[in-house]
Amino acid sequence: MKVTHTPLPGLLVLEPKTFGDHRGYFFEGFNEKRYQEVGINCHFLQDNMSRSHAGVLRGLHFQTTKMQDKLVTVTHGVVFDVAVDIRLGSPTFGQWFGLILSDENHKQLFVPKGFAHGFYVLSPVADFHYKCSDYYAPEYEAGIIWNDPELDIKWPLDKDPVMSSKDQVFTRLSKFNPELLPSYQN
Repeated sequence: MKVTHTPLPGLLVLEPKTFGDHRGYFFEGFNEKRYQEVGINCHFLQDNMSRSHAGVLRGLHFQTTKMQDKLVTVTHGVVFDVAVDIRLGSPTFGQWFGLILSDENHKQLFVPKGFAHGFYVLSPVADFHYKCSDYYAPEYEAGIIWNDPELDIKWPLDKDPVMSSKDQVFTRLSKFNPELLPSYQN
């Protein structure tokens, strides 16, 4: 497996070995031992799947308590995936990283606790799979508005995104109560 460290500490791009022939392809989407060998030492408790259509933007989500490490993969389609460092005291606080995840490049993104996460669908349909290290807790769900001008995320939009009403009313990172943000653990 190829591992690429991003400019944001702890955020990793993973490329599992893919074996393909005239029938299609095979790759191991998760193997706890192999992922521990590259420094991912969390225990995943929940798997989530979503299907979204072209132009849908989900995020930027995180939980203020019961924070989650996430391992994200696109099993069908193409998305632009984004993670934002929201760890107070982090040298990269407020910085973002984005990449294309698709069913053809088989890349995965490991999003550690302390990051807000979201994605924008570029293909007609995208199936998105993410493993989480803690259970979803709606009472602790929070988010940052996708178009926060201070973050200046370069979303590859050609029109206004389709979003949930909840995601449309998130606040800017600078307006978020800092007592609810995670602290940077070196």
